[in-house]
Amino acid sequence: MTEPAADPLPLSRRAAVAPSAADDPAWLDGLNDKQREAVEKTGGAVLVLAGAGTGKTRALTVRIAHILATRRAMPWQILAVTFTNRAAREMRERVGRLVAPLLGPEAAEEIWLGTFHALAARILRRHAELVGLKSNFTILDPDDQLRLVKQELEAADIDTKRWPPRLLHWMIERWKDKGRGPEQVTAADAGDFAGGRAAELYAAYQDRLRSLNAVDFGDLLLHNLTVLMQHDDILAKYNDRFRYILVDEYQDTNVAQYLWLRLLAQKDGNICCVGDDDQSIYGWRGAEIENILRFEKDFPGAAVIRLEQNYRSTAPILAAASHLIARNDSRLGKTLWTAAEGGDKLTLTGVWDGEEEARSIADRIEDLQRKAHALNEIAILVRAGFQTREFEERFITLNIPYRVIGGPRFYERLEIRDAVAWLRLVHSADDDLAFERIVNKPRRGLGDAAMRALHRLRAERGVSLFEAARIAASSGDLRPPLQSRARRALDNFVQMVERWRRLAETASHVEVAETVLDESGYTAMWQQDKAPDAPGRLENLKELVRALTEFENLGGFLEHIALVMEATGSTEADMVNVMTLHSAKGLEFDTVFLPGWEEGVFPHPRTLNENGLAGLEEERRLAHVGLTRARRNVHISFAANRRIHNQWASNLPSRFIDELPPEHVEVATEQGLYAGRAGGPGGTVVEAAVVEAGGGRRAEGFGDGGFGDGGAGSANRGRFDDGWNNTAPLAPKSGGS
Repeated sequence: MTEPAADPLPLSRRAAVAPSAADDPAWLDGLNDKQREAVEKTGGAVLVLAGAGTGKTRALTVRIAHILATRRAMPWQILAVTFTNRAAREMRERVGRLVAPLLGPEAAEEIWLGTFHALAARILRRHAELVGLKSNFTILDPDDQLRLVKQELEAADIDTKRWPPRLLHWMIERWKDKGRGPEQVTAADAGDFAGGRAAELYAAYQDRLRSLNAVDFGDLLLHNLTVLMQHDDILAKYNDRFRYILVDEYQDTNVAQYLWLRLLAQKDGNICCVGDDDQSIYGWRGAEIENILRFEKDFPGAAVIRLEQNYRSTAPILAAASHLIARNDSRLGKTLWTAAEGGDKLTLTGVWDGEEEARSIADRIEDLQRKAHALNEIAILVRAGFQTREFEERFITLNIPYRVIGGPRFYERLEIRDAVAWLRLVHSADDDLAFERIVNKPRRGLGDAAMRALHRLRAERGVSLFEAARIAASSGDLRPPLQSRARRALDNFVQMVERWRRLAETASHVEVAETVLDESGYTAMWQQDKAPDAPGRLENLKELVRALTEFENLGGFLEHIALVMEATGSTEADMVNVMTLHSAKGLEFDTVFLPGWEEGVFPHPRTLNENGLAGLEEERRLAHVGLTRARRNVHISFAANRRIHNQWASNLPSRFIDELPPEHVEVATEQGLYAGRAGGPGGTVVEAAVVEAGGGRRAEGFGDGGFGDGGAGSANRGRFDDGWNNTAPLAPKSGGS
C-alpha cells in the first residue's frame, strides 16, 4: 500500500479514528496487570522480560493496537520487527483484527512490520545508490553466495581443498553479523585463512556482489548501517518517521541488528523490546545475549517489566524450570508461576543404554495412545540430531506414526544417504543409482561431460556404470576421449571401491564402513566444512556406523534401511513430534520427553569446550526451553551407557539433573545401572537416582539436603569424589563392541 506523503492524519480519515482508551478499552480486556503495564507504558524505552508461556505475543500485539487506538501514532509511524515471516504474518493479522473496527481494514497493512531482513531491504532499496547498488538489486540465496565465494578463491589462485569456500563464507557471515565490513576486519579476526588473506577475499567478494548488483542476507543490515551512519539527513528522516519501535525475540539479536535498532531509536527512545534472556539459545549463529542484558545501560531510565505468570505449564514444571535456570549468572532474573493448582511431578528414568531408552519411551507413548492421548501433543526433544535414529526405528517397528520437525528423518539426511550410497556400491557394484550419487563426492573432477560419456558407454556395452568407469579409466580409444584428469579420477575411484570390496571379504562390515568413510574423503569433507550444521552431520555419520553394529552383515543393514525408508510415507495428521531442543523453541505440547540427559550428550561437550562457562549457561538455557515446552507432563531420561562415535561410553547423569528440585521430581531408575557402594539417600535428584539404581555416589560439593555450586562452577568440573574411582566401571549388558 502506498504511504501518505505526510505524517498528519488526512481529514478524510479523522472520522474513523478510535475513541480514547477511557471510552473504549476493549482491546485491553483479558490482560493481567503486568501485560497491561507492558501495553500502556508507551513513553520511553521499555524492556519486557517475557518468560515462556506468559503471553508475550499477545502483549506485543495489543501494544501496537493500543498505540494506534489512542492516537499516539499512525500505522506508518510504527516499526515492528520479528525474526520470522510467520511471526510477522500472525502479528499483522492479530493487529488487524483488533484495530479494523476502529481504523479500517487497511490500517494494519500500513505498519512497517516484518523481519529484520525484509525491513532492511525495504529501506535499502530507497537508498541503494549510496552503497553502489541499483534499487532493483538481487538478494542471493546461500547456494549462490557459496558459488561466488568459491569463484573468488579460485580467482586468487587459492587451493579450495585446503581453504574450503564454506569456511570463508562462514567467516564473512559472522563478520556481517557483527556489523563489520572488509575494512573493519583486523588481522586477528582474519586468522591464518589462506595465509592471512581472508579480509582481502572478503573485499573482493563484496566488489563482485556490487558488480552483479546483488547482496547477501548480511548485506541488508550492513548496508543499512553504512547509509544511516554516513548520511545524517537520512537517519533523521527515519528517526522522525518511526515514533514507536517494537522488537520481538530481542534476546536473539546479533550485533548488526542491535546497532540498526539503536540508530533508528536514538531520537525519541520509544523502543519496546520483548524477549527472554533465559531462552537465548542461538549464540552459535551470532546471537548476542549481552544485547538484552545491557538494555538498561543502553537506555538509561528504561522500564523493565517482567511477565512471569505462565498460562502453559503446571506448577511442578515451572518450579523445576525456574530452579534450574536460577543457576545461571548471566541473567536479569524472573520466576515463572501459575495460578493453576496441582500437576504431576516430573519423572526421571535411568536406563541401561540408548536402545532401552527408546524402547521405554515408545512403550510409554503406546500406553498414552491407549488412553486416547493425541500423538501430536507428544514431543521427543533431543540435544543432537543423531539421537533421533533409535526412536525412529522403534516407532517404525511399533507402527507409531511420527514426524521429524526442523529437518529430515535420520535416513533421509543428505550425509546419511551419501554414506549409504557408498556402502551400497561396495555391496553391489551394479548399483548405478548409488554410483551416480557418490562418484563425485567429495569432488574429484568428474563433470557432466564425464558422466555423459559413462552413460553412453554403459548403454553401448550393456554394463553397469561402475564397469563403464573401469573401462573408461583403462581405455584410451573412447570417442570422444575423456580428459586425462577425468580418467585419473575414475581410475582412483575404481581402485578404491575394489579395494573395499576385497576388504569386505575378510573384515567386519563395521570396519568396512569406517574405512570407506575415511578413505573416500567423505568424513574429511565435513570436517573441513565450517557451516553450523557440519558438526551435526559428522555426529550423524558416527551414529550410522554405530547402527551397523546391530546387524550381522552389510546386506542385512542395507535391507533394513530400504524397509525403513519404505515405511516413512505416513500422511497421518496425528503423529509424535521428534525434534532437537533448538527446533522446539516457540512450540508447546501436552507431554514432553527429554532423553539423553547425561554428561557427554547434554550439556553438549563441543559447546563446553569452545565456550566454557558461557557455553554451559547457554546449554542450561536450552534445558530450560525444553522443560517449558510442556503443558502437563515432563519425562526426563538418561542412559548409563551410550554408544557415541562407535565407542561405548559410561556416562554420568547430566549436571542439569542435579539442579532440579527433588520435591518436584519422581525418580524411577532401573536397578543395577551403577555398580558401587550402597549409600544413604542424599539431597539431590541425581543422588536419589543413583541410590535407586543400587549405587552410592556422592556428588562433589553437595551437602545433605542441599545443592552445590551449580552453574557458577567450571564447565568441566569434576563430578564426583575420589571414592567413585573405587567402583566398578560401567559396561554394556551384553557383548556389543
